[in-house]
Amino acid sequence: MSDDLSSCLVLNTIAAARSLLRRHDTKLKPFGVTVQQFALLAAIRLHPGEPVATLAQRVLLDRTSLTRNLDLLERKGLVQRVSNAAGNVRLCELTEQGDAVLDRILPEWRQSKAALTEGLSEQDAETYLRVARHLAQE
Repeated sequence: MSDDLSSCLVLNTIAAARSLLRRHDTKLKPFGVTVQQFALLAAIRLHPGEPVATLAQRVLLDRTSLTRNLDLLERKGLVQRVSNAAGNVRLCELTEQGDAVLDRILPEWRQSKAALTEGLSEQDAETYLRVARHLAQE
C-alpha cells in the first residue's frame, strides 16, 4: 500500500506544489505579495488591456481566487480596475507602485527559477514542464 502511495502522481504533485508555494511565498513575503499575486502582476504587465476573465485563465486561478487576489492587490495600491472604452469589460492595470514592486521582484524570481532547476538537465526541466502541463489540463 505505501509503495502505491509513494508512486502516486496526484500525491507527489500536491507535495511538490505545496513545497514550491511555501518556498516561493517565503521569498516574496518581503515584497508583500504571494506567488499567485506575483503571477497576476506579471500577467497584467505582459498582457495589458486583457479582460479580467482572460487573466484568470492565464494564471490558472478560478474566478473567486482571482477576485480575492485582485482585491488584495488593489488595497495594496498595486493594481487598479478600470472599464474598457465601451464600459462593459473589466480590465486591470498596474499602478506606478505595482510596476515598481514587480521590477524589484523579477530579479529575485529569476534567481529562484535558476536555483530550482539547479541539478536538473535542460531536458529534465523540459520533460517536467511538459508532464506538468499535461496533468494540469482539464
